[in-house]
Amino acid sequence: MKHAISKRAAAFDSSGIRKVFDLAARLQDPINLSIGQPDFAMPSAAREAAKAAIDDGKNGYTQTQGLAVLRERLEERVRQETGQSDRRLCVTSGSSGALVLALMSLVDPGDEVIIFEPAFLMYRPLVEFLGGTCVVIDTAPTFQVDVDRVAAAITPATRAILLNTPANPTGVVAGADTVGDLARLAEKRGVTLISDELYRSYCYDAPFASPALHSESVVVIDGFSKSHAMTGWRVGWVHGPKAIVDACTMLQQYTFVCAPQVGQWAAVAAIDCPMELPLAECRRKRDKLMAGLRGRYRFVQPGGAFYLYPEAPGGSGKAFAERAVELEKLLVVPGTVFGAADTHFRIAYTVSDAMLDRGIAALCRLVDGSA
Repeated sequence: MKHAISKRAAAFDSSGIRKVFDLAARLQDPINLSIGQPDFAMPSAAREAAKAAIDDGKNGYTQTQGLAVLRERLEERVRQETGQSDRRLCVTSGSSGALVLALMSLVDPGDEVIIFEPAFLMYRPLVEFLGGTCVVIDTAPTFQVDVDRVAAAITPATRAILLNTPANPTGVVAGADTVGDLARLAEKRGVTLISDELYRSYCYDAPFASPALHSESVVVIDGFSKSHAMTGWRVGWVHGPKAIVDACTMLQQYTFVCAPQVGQWAAVAAIDCPMELPLAECRRKRDKLMAGLRGRYRFVQPGGAFYLYPEAPGGSGKAFAERAVELEKLLVVPGTVFGAADTHFRIAYTVSDAMLDRGIAALCRLVDGSA
C-alpha cells in the first residue's frame, strides 16, 4: 500500500545538521565540531532536583503554562529586567516549542516574516509550513542587522520580524542601538518583533541587549538548553504581550500539552546555579579557535554563542564540508543549512580541548594542502 503524506510534510527536507549527526554515528573517532550544544555538565543542583522530582512521583502533566513556582521565578526576572509589569509568560516544551507556538499565534497564510540569513535552520521551514513567506535579508559580509534595510522590506503583508542575537550560526551579537532601533521600528509599523534570545548568556565582548527593553510589543523566546546544558530536558519559555502569550498557551494545550514536569523542577533549581565558570570556558575556547585559524581562514569575530562561521576555502561551504569528512573525518556544517549562500561553514567549539586541538590541526592541514 502506498502511504501518502501531506504536502506540508513533503515540503520539508531532512535537516542538514541531522545528516551530519547520522554521519558522525557511522564514523570511527571523528573530529566532531558540528554539534551545537554545551559540553559542560548540567548543574548538580538541577540534576538532584530532577532525581527528587522523579522519586516524589512528579511525573505527570503540569498546568499548560508551566509550574507556578517556575513561572513566577521567570516572571520576576523578566519584570526586573524590562520594568514591564504586564508581560505574560508561558513555560514551553523547549525554546523550539516556544518558537513554534509564537509563529502559530501570529502567522496566517500569505503573511510575510522578515528573517536574517544566515539563520537558524528552523526559521524558514516553520514560516513556510504555516503558509507564510520569508522575506530574507542577507546580512553578509558583516552579519550585522541593517535597520534601514528592514524598514525598506516591510510591506502591508509583513506580520513579524525574527531576530536571533547572539546568532546561530555566526555568533554575531546585535548592538544595543541596533536592537533598540529595530524594536521601535517594529512597533511603529505594527509588526511583531520576535527576539530569539536562547544564547543571551553567551556574550563575550559586550553586554547582551534585548529589544524587549525598548518596546512592550516584543515577543521573547528563551530557555535553559544552552545556558544550563539542559538540551534534552526541553524547558523553554516565551514572554510578551498578553494576547500573544495567551494564544501560545492555548495552542500548547492542543499540541505539546506542557513542558516535561521533571525538567521543570530541574529548571527551578537551575535558576540559582552560578554559570560563570563554564561560560568563561566557552570564551576561552572561542579565543583558542580564533588564534589557531587566524591567518588561514577569514571570519567575523563572534561576540557570542559558541560558533565560528569562517569563509570556506575554494568558495563552497558544502564542498569544503564534504572534503573535510573525506580527508580528515572532520565534521562541520555547511552554510547551505542556514540559508541560500554556499560560502561559509559553521564550527561548534563546545568540545573538549583535545577535540578542539584535533579540529584546529585538521582545519590547518585542509587549507595548507597537507591533508
